[in-house]
Amino acid sequence: MKINKVLIIQTASIGDVILATPLIEKLHSFYPDAQIDFMLKKGIESIFIGHPYISSLIVWDKSTKKYSHLLDIINHNRDQKYDLIINLQRFFTSGFTTVLSRAKKTSGFNKNPLSLFFSNRVRHKIGVEGIQLHETDRNLSLIEKWTDDTKYPIKLYPNPADFAKTSQYKTHQYICVAPASLWYTKEYPVSKWVEFLKEVDHDAYIYFLGAKQDKSKCEQIIKASGHKNSLILTGKLSFLESAALMKDALMNFVNDSAPLHLASAVNAPTTAIFCSTVPSFGFTPLSENSVIVEVKEKLDCRPCGIHGLKSCPKKHFKCALNIDHKELLSRL
Repeated sequence: MKINKVLIIQTASIGDVILATPLIEKLHSFYPDAQIDFMLKKGIESIFIGHPYISSLIVWDKSTKKYSHLLDIINHNRDQKYDLIINLQRFFTSGFTTVLSRAKKTSGFNKNPLSLFFSNRVRHKIGVEGIQLHETDRNLSLIEKWTDDTKYPIKLYPNPADFAKTSQYKTHQYICVAPASLWYTKEYPVSKWVEFLKEVDHDAYIYFLGAKQDKSKCEQIIKASGHKNSLILTGKLSFLESAALMKDALMNFVNDSAPLHLASAVNAPTTAIFCSTVPSFGFTPLSENSVIVEVKEKLDCRPCGIHGLKSCPKKHFKCALNIDHKELLSRL
């Protein structure tokens, strides 16, 4: 099959979009002259500014007139006459978009309710006993039929302007800390971050990364720890600027959340803290210098779900509180 036009659909969170980047790398490698488009939700599109292999972005605004915008996108996709659409999501709306776009070939996971109408259906293997795949491997399985079974890297492309913007913070050695997550049970607790920062050399520079709404959490950690050389950059850097800063850090301390994958995308040194979720789900760091820190004791309640939760179901949160902060210190 000749492939001239491809669309990748991933309209979930920033971390999920980053984990889709190996498909871009591999499709370009196999079909260097093909047009590769990417459909994602509004607010994340800046992650692909200046990307060398993406032809165009299709941005779905979910904030207002969500389904009206989706119908406009479906009509646009139909006009594009794609040779192949790869749907990474397992929700009805993405399946609906895939089927109605009338591509020559479509590929997606069998958990999508409309996967019966896809040309290529692949079993989604997560949380299945005896099967441990990284999310990037699951995603790449959707294009094996048109490529092969080799792995490809997770990758983003911060541009010179991103490195120039962050160069002001690189006049000395520093570490980056991203303490927040969309889910409470994925977050290393504030009290544990405080324990960690109290023992970090107070002459060391620490940059706090995350979204604008994470600022108060960072302020709380800094105030309680008394670490004088801490600077809050939450909401002040773009995704690619954050990646440019993380790339040259002495170490990046992150939860099982988007900053973990941002670090992997630029091969930045990473210490990833897994609380309620487990590495076997396949969302582990991929940087050459990366370590996973998790609770040592066996907890019958862990994992409490494939995704994070808003609170600990058992009310004790041992999966996070029983992680020794000295394991983080050993990475410095």
